[in-house]
Amino acid sequence: MARRNMFSTSRNPFMKEKAFQESAREVLDAGMTPSHIITEKMTAAGAVNKSFILFGIMMLTTVFSYGNPSPLLMWGGAIGGLIVVLITSFKRHLSPTLAPVYAALEGLFVGAVSAIYASSFGGTIVFHAVTLTFSVLFLMLFIYKTGIIKVTERLRMGLYMALGAIVLVYLMSFILGFFGMSVPFLHSGGTISIVISVVIVGVAAMFLLLDFDNFEKGEQYGAPAYMEWFCAMGLLITLVWLYVEMLRLLALLSGRD
Repeated sequence: MARRNMFSTSRNPFMKEKAFQESAREVLDAGMTPSHIITEKMTAAGAVNKSFILFGIMMLTTVFSYGNPSPLLMWGGAIGGLIVVLITSFKRHLSPTLAPVYAALEGLFVGAVSAIYASSFGGTIVFHAVTLTFSVLFLMLFIYKTGIIKVTERLRMGLYMALGAIVLVYLMSFILGFFGMSVPFLHSGGTISIVISVVIVGVAAMFLLLDFDNFEKGEQYGAPAYMEWFCAMGLLITLVWLYVEMLRLLALLSGRD
């Protein structure tokens, strides 16, 4: 089915601490004066505010795409969003402009995907996926704030390795799809497929810890203000990935994926 191979665009970029260390140099490369570096600093609260703005933008285009689903909106949003992510990863100083563009494009993708699942499994699957996604978001925020799981370099590297393996599996599935084949147990349903899906959801949820930590790291490093948009965009990418994987998991649990 078409929905099986549409998820590889919802991965988070590699937001390492090095991004914050290099951001001051990017400000100079972008032609900004040293006074901007001193007076305009990133704050965690500012990144949270930017996250709400991006989420609002995404919701507007999501509602439109959900009401007018089409392959053009789905793939246009997915491919366009991926291109914007790649550009932003190398041109972080453009985040204030590119992050809202990404949010709008990703909304087109999310709305179309949600419509596909709603038509196949009923509208309740979308409601349940949204509820579970935000439940996980607040749970991981609680875990991060209470220090139950601390974000260490070892945790970061482990999650990046897991992400690489997931991307590789989905890439293989996408390529094999052109030849009428698929990766065993990935989309076939059954217990193994559900377990794999749960693991992927777990990895996506753990990436929320990294996003929260990036908010604080940016403030600690004294990153320039545009990094608020960059970090907010990273959080949105993770949330979209988590939401889409929740949809897939719920579809597998229904026994009809």
